[in-house]
Amino acid sequence: YIVTNHHVIDGASKVTVTLKNGKTYNAKYVGSDEQSDLAVIKIDADDLTPAVLGDSDQLSVGDTAVAIGNPLGTLGGTFTTGVISALDRELTIDGETMTLMQTDAAVNPGNSGGGLFDANGDLVGIINAKSSGNNVEGLGFAIPISNATDIIDELIANGEVTSRPTLGVSLYEVTDANSAAQLGVDSTGVYIVQIVQGGSADLAGLQTGDRIVSVDGTEITSADEVRAALNEHSTGDQMNMVIERNGDTIEVRVSL
Repeated sequence: YIVTNHHVIDGASKVTVTLKNGKTYNAKYVGSDEQSDLAVIKIDADDLTPAVLGDSDQLSVGDTAVAIGNPLGTLGGTFTTGVISALDRELTIDGETMTLMQTDAAVNPGNSGGGLFDANGDLVGIINAKSSGNNVEGLGFAIPISNATDIIDELIANGEVTSRPTLGVSLYEVTDANSAAQLGVDSTGVYIVQIVQGGSADLAGLQTGDRIVSVDGTEITSADEVRAALNEHSTGDQMNMVIERNGDTIEVRVSL
């Protein structure tokens, strides 16, 4: 089993894997998850040495970080070193809010899906992004392995993530007077515009047109913040929401 990024294999009709010894294998798609940007593929090969999983929860800023990947898509096995620059960076990438580690080890296009290792050679992260732009260097990001292992296990077992809680709504961000007028509301904010029948929001009594004021005591200003709050929960948890409906503020407890 090989872990990579969802965005690396998304839309591919064929996936091949080339090992350090030059052998190439056709890979079988096992599962993928867009929200975490993780994917698992599998090859039929013998005598491979698996990476040893480390504990990213034990890392500190300043710890050694080693990135191994395929920058530019042509330089396979490239090894770059640096440090852990920051922990728990909350970033929104392609509409998905993620909590990532930051490193100054050189990361370039093609490094995505490669490993980030500690000084012992243990795998502590999966590289998935770098900040781009003029004169931007030393800003690479990785999915912490301690956050990824449950998702990886689920992808291997089910081909998808089935344990992630859902609210069962479609949200719309009203950011200005024009969009407020289009939706027929008076104020900006995050509104529920569609509810899945029998879903968590429906069973909790939420309605289309409700504006989400806060979730678990945190004020909501974007749909990404609602998704981030959901990511802090597991299926079966209770989530506290405050919504505004027809000028009234209502507290709602949602069973996820």
